[in-house]
Amino acid sequence: MTQNPHTENPIDSPAPINTDTQTDDKLLTHQADSPNDKHKRIVKTFMKRRTHMNKNAELALTDPEFADYIVNNSFGDGDLKGIHDLRVLFANSPNGSDAPLTLEIGFGLGDSFIEMAAAEPTRNFVGIEVHEPGIGKCAYMAGTQALSNVKIINGDAIQLLKQLPENHIDRIQLYFPDPWQKKRHYKRRFVSPERMAIVTRSLKTGGWFHTATDWEHYAFWMLDVLDHFDGLTNQSGAGNFADRPDFRPMTKFERRGLDRGHGVWDLIYIKD
Repeated sequence: MTQNPHTENPIDSPAPINTDTQTDDKLLTHQADSPNDKHKRIVKTFMKRRTHMNKNAELALTDPEFADYIVNNSFGDGDLKGIHDLRVLFANSPNGSDAPLTLEIGFGLGDSFIEMAAAEPTRNFVGIEVHEPGIGKCAYMAGTQALSNVKIINGDAIQLLKQLPENHIDRIQLYFPDPWQKKRHYKRRFVSPERMAIVTRSLKTGGWFHTATDWEHYAFWMLDVLDHFDGLTNQSGAGNFADRPDFRPMTKFERRGLDRGHGVWDLIYIKD
C-alpha cells in the first residue's frame, strides 16, 4: 500500500496546460440519442485523433482471418447496436461465458491489454477503443498469438456500459486516460461521479475498478472522487494509492516516464 506522501492536495491548484492537446469543444460533443433529449449536448471523454495505421493493423481490419476478434468492425462508425451482453461473446470459446470477465476502456495500441490476456488464458478480456489503428493492431496481435479469450469493440465505452446488464463484469480497467489538463475541460475527465455511477452499475459485487495515471493532478482528482463515491471501497484504504499490481504490465511509455522522474499512480476500488 502506497501512502499519500503529500500534505497538500494538488487538485486545489491549477493544472498545467499542454498546448498540443488543445481542441475545439465543438468537436468533443454529440447529440443525445434519445428523442426527448435531441437538443442536449453530451460531453465526450475522448477525441478521435488521426494516427498512422501500419500494414498489420490494416490487415487485421480487412482480413477475415481476424474478423472473430472485432465485434463490430464498422470502420469508424462505432455502432454499438445489439451489444447488450459481453459474456455471450465467449459462449463458443474454450473459457465459455461464465469465466471471469475484464473490460478495458481505451486500450490504445493494445500491447499491455494483449499481454494481460495472454498471461491469464482462463479469464476473458474485452477491450473497447475508438481509434482504428489501435483496434487493428490489437486484433492482429491477438490473432498472431491465437488467443481465444479476447474480443474488441469499436465505440464509446460509456454508451456500451449503459447497454450492459447490472452486475455483469468482474473487473473494469482504465489505464492512462486522457487527463484533460485544461480546467475548462475537467468535465470531460472519465472519472466523475456521474460516469462512475454508470461504471459501477455493470460491476459485480466484489468486482474491481482499476485505474492508473501518470498525471499527478488527475491522480488526486480521481482519489477524491472515488474515495467519496458511495458503493466503492478503496482497496488500499481511504486517501491512499495502490502499488502497481504485477498483473498490470508496464508500458514503454510508463517506463520512459519513470526513467525521467515522472510518477505513476494506481487506484483500485472494490464494489461493495
